[in-house]
Amino acid sequence: MATGSEPAGQREDATASPALERPIRVLISKCGLDGHDRGARVVARSLRDAGFEVVYLGIRQTPSTVVQAAIEEDVDAIGISIHSAAHMTILPKIVRLLREHGADHILVVGGGIIPEEDVAELKRLGVAEIFRPGASMGEYIRYLRRAVAERREQISGDGA
Repeated sequence: MATGSEPAGQREDATASPALERPIRVLISKCGLDGHDRGARVVARSLRDAGFEVVYLGIRQTPSTVVQAAIEEDVDAIGISIHSAAHMTILPKIVRLLREHGADHILVVGGGIIPEEDVAELKRLGVAEIFRPGASMGEYIRYLRRAVAERREQISGDGA
């Protein structure tokens, strides 16, 4: 598959650091009426191929259903694919709902058609990262491994 994902021989690296004792769990979904899900499906499959556990909710979800599923599935990250221009509403609402439910340890990342001029504001509002058109799967995988390991280390350090 020409998605830029890492070679199958690197699959065992999904839990290489002590902070990644269990595979990274990621929820992938689309919110609102945006039905263009090819990119989200490619991301889900590439993450699985790289050793991640993936929960794929599919299209036409609400921020509430995404957050509820993320909490129930004990995911490390939520990836939302957006092509509908609703990114400034949907992504901050997911971040807010996670905070309200005491689950702000879950990373929120967005991808798809998101204008460069909105990226800084989304990050200010709590979105961890934005992957715009042209980002490679390798870039996404490396980011998630690093960010989840850092988040897990912070959480385990807070409780020690």
